[in-house]
Amino acid sequence: IIQGQKGVQGIIIVNAEGIPIKTTLDNSSTVQYAGLIHQLVMKARTTVRDIDPQNDLTFLRVRSKKNEIMIAPDKDYFLIVIQNPSD
Repeated sequence: IIQGQKGVQGIIIVNAEGIPIKTTLDNSSTVQYAGLIHQLVMKARTTVRDIDPQNDLTFLRVRSKKNEIMIAPDKDYFLIVIQNPSD
């Protein structure tokens, strides 16, 4: 359902170790996004908890000139959606 939304370029579901479980992208893009985004999510989560140990990261959005990456982390996996924000 998400894939059909206007502007969505790809979706990746990654497990807690950063390994892609499902994807709509090609293999090399999937591996690149999964590895880098996993590191970003872990750093962002640590930062949020360092500021307030009772808090946790619930959503992360990164927007660049070319696209927007939205990440919804959970305990066992996280969802990555890459979209073109101008579409």
